Amino acid sequence: MGSIHPIRPEPPDQPPEVFAIHDRVADNLKFIRETMERAASFTGVPGWGGVAVGFVAIGAAAIAHLQPSMVGWLAAWRITAFVSFCLLAFAMFLKARRAGQPLLGSTGQKFFLSFAPPVLAGGIFTTAFAFHGYWHMLPAMWLLCYGAGVVTGGAFSIPLVPVMGGWFMVFGALAAFTPWSWADYWMAAGFGGLHIVFGVLIARRHGG
Repeated sequence: MGSIHPIRPEPPDQPPEVFAIHDRVADNLKFIRETMERAASFTGVPGWGGVAVGFVAIGAAAIAHLQPSMVGWLAAWRITAFVSFCLLAFAMFLKARRAGQPLLGSTGQKFFLSFAPPVLAGGIFTTAFAFHGYWHMLPAMWLLCYGAGVVTGGAFSIPLVPVMGGWFMVFGALAAFTPWSWADYWMAAGFGGLHIVFGVLIARRHGG
């Protein structure tokens, strides 16, 4: 009797080169996915949160303007900064949760790491200027440092964000060469008006 052959022969074992190709394809897909994630814009900047901060800043400007001493004036703005930070943080959390995206993804981390140094510098300058009595320079410095942080952080965000930061810096530069009596008006126009205008634009164009 002759040898018996199966009707469907077993497929030959795949050579090692096939597995190597599969590994390279998987690595390439992983690289593409990570590159796209790094290139994506951070969209967690909250528009309506910025609007809320703007109205808080306008109210704070009115309160600060009525303070009888510089210590009371500075305290009013420091409290405002803390309240504004809490509002923005909460609004960012809600927007990221609604969009189903991580707030501290790779792009989000770059945004915050770029935003933080100018703001930290502003905090240090605040203590130093108050210690030496350079009260009149505080509004300009706050607007400039905050604007610089928004510009640098905005490099990883939507185009409206660095534009907003640039306007903060313009207002800060103008505030540096105007009388002290204009200080709270610049603060209201910058931290109030710019937050409201750009907050509405961001909310309408980028989902809240």
